[in-house]
Amino acid sequence: MKAAATLAGAMVSMALVATGCSKGTDTPADKSAVTEVTFWSWLRASQEVTDAFNKTHTDVQVKFEQIPGGAEGYGKLTNAVKAGNAPDVATVEYAMLPDMLAQGNLADISGDITDLVKSKYPAPIQELVTLGGKTWTVPLDAGAMVMFYRKDLFEQHKIAVPKTWDEFKAAAEAVKKADPKSRITDWNQTDSANFVSLNWQAGAKWFGIQGDSWKVTLDSPESQKVAGYWQDLITKDLVTNVPAEEVQKRKAAGQVWTQLGGAWAAGGLKAGLPDQAGKWASAPLPSWDAAPASAMVGGSSFGVSKTSKKKEAALKFITWMTTTPEGIQARLASGASSTLPAIPELADVAAKNFDTTFFGGQDIYAVAKTALPTIKTGWVWGPGMRGVFDGIGEQFKLVQTGKQQLPAVYGPVQTKTIADLKGRGINAS
Repeated sequence: MKAAATLAGAMVSMALVATGCSKGTDTPADKSAVTEVTFWSWLRASQEVTDAFNKTHTDVQVKFEQIPGGAEGYGKLTNAVKAGNAPDVATVEYAMLPDMLAQGNLADISGDITDLVKSKYPAPIQELVTLGGKTWTVPLDAGAMVMFYRKDLFEQHKIAVPKTWDEFKAAAEAVKKADPKSRITDWNQTDSANFVSLNWQAGAKWFGIQGDSWKVTLDSPESQKVAGYWQDLITKDLVTNVPAEEVQKRKAAGQVWTQLGGAWAAGGLKAGLPDQAGKWASAPLPSWDAAPASAMVGGSSFGVSKTSKKKEAALKFITWMTTTPEGIQARLASGASSTLPAIPELADVAAKNFDTTFFGGQDIYAVAKTALPTIKTGWVWGPGMRGVFDGIGEQFKLVQTGKQQLPAVYGPVQTKTIADLKGRGINAS
C-alpha cells in the first residue's frame, strides 16, 4: 500500500488503509468565483438532487455522472483515484467503506465533519462511517429492516401479525394451512444481504479488530441460531425455496405474504406489484424476544476522494444533500427513491414526499423511524465484504438444491475470507 497517511490506532499497525489526509484547497482562489465539483453515483434521483443544489447555490456548482453500482462502480472509482481524475464526491455504501479505505480512495474529513455526524446521527449509523477514530463519509440513508406484509390476507384469514420469530413460525404454519399454495415469505429472496443483516439483528459480529489483526467470526453461535431457524422453516416447507423469478410470480399471484428487508424496499414493492395497491402494510421486524430489534440492509454515504482539491466545496454539497430538508426533498420528490434518511427527524420530510396509496395510507416512514434506534450496535463491516456477499450467495445455491443446509454456509465463506484478506497483505484470523 502507498505510504500516505494511515488510519489511527490499530488500523495503522494493520496497514489497512493508505489515504491522503491533506485538506486540499478549493480553486479558484477567488472565493467569489464558482467552484465546480464533480459527483459520481448510481443512487436513484441523484441527477434531481444535483439540479436542485445547482439552482439554489451560486458559489458551488455540481457536475453529476451516473456510474454503475456494485463492483464495476467501485472499480471505476479506484482506477480514477490512481489516475488522478477521480470525482470530488464519491458514493460509498457502508459495507464497502473498509475496502475503499484499504485502497486509499478517500480523504480524511474528520476535522470538518465529525461534530456534525456525532450530533445528527444515531449511534449505529455513526459507527458505520467511523473507523480508526476518524470520520470518512457522511451518511445518507438507513436501511433499517422492517417487515412488509399483505395486510388484507392476514386480516382475511385472522392471522396475527408476528412480533417475534416464534410467532413468525406459527404464522408461517397458519399461512400454509389457509392456502396450501402460499408461503409467508421467501427465506432469502435470493439476496445474501438480507440474510447477513438477520445475523446482525441476532447479535452476531462478523468482523472485529483484535490487536493488529482483523478477527473474522462468521461462524458464531448467534449465526448458527439464525441459520438453524431458517433451515427449519425450509425443511418444513413453510417458506419458498425457489429462484427469484418464481418468487416474483408468486408475489403477483398473492402467494407470498411478507417481504423482509430494508425500509427502502417500499419503492420496489410499489413498482413491481402495482395491482396490489392498498393491500400491503409495514410492521417492525420480528425479534428473538419481546424487545424490538432491527439491523441495517444496505445504506449509502458520501465521501471526498483522496485526490480532490475542492474539499470545502465538496463537503458543502455533501452536507446539503444529506442533512437538510431541501436535499432530502429533492431526492424523494420525483418518486424515483424511497430512501429512509439516516437523520431521524428528516424521516418526516421523507414521509411528506412519499405517496402512501400503495400502503393503504399508512405512514411507513413512521415504522422505519421507530426501527432506527433499535438497530443493534457493535456491528462492524470488514474489508472484503463483496466476497462475503458473493460467497454466501454461492452457498445458497447448494441450499436451494438440497445439497447443503444453512448452518453449513458460514465455514467455507469464513475460511475463504481470511485467506483472501491475507492474500491482500491484511492481517486476519
